[in-house]
Amino acid sequence: MSIKVRFIDSHGNAVEGAGEPGQSLLELGQALGLPLEGTCEGQMACSTCHVIVGAEWFDKLAEASEEEEDMLDFAAGVQRTSRLSCQIGLTPELDGITVEVPAEAHDMQRM
Repeated sequence: MSIKVRFIDSHGNAVEGAGEPGQSLLELGQALGLPLEGTCEGQMACSTCHVIVGAEWFDKLAEASEEEEDMLDFAAGVQRTSRLSCQIGLTPELDGITVEVPAEAHDMQRM
């Protein structure tokens, strides 16, 4: 079963894709060419995969760990529904989720 995800890029454009259960939101976003660097490769040692989760989806996610909250303190443009995309695993309950890539996001590996 594929899980549909709608990313809103920093220019307000929708980029839609589908991932598999267990795949991280970071992996899908990178596969779609979005500027989600993920420097630490999902080890929660950076904040380069920061996304803003649609408010209607935020409460459907597992609660952020203290470590994730600490990393979000280093992210630019943090909002109430900010999360690290490496910590969001795709599940059937998230089918149709919308997340925004902050305007401050830059993938230094693609520059």
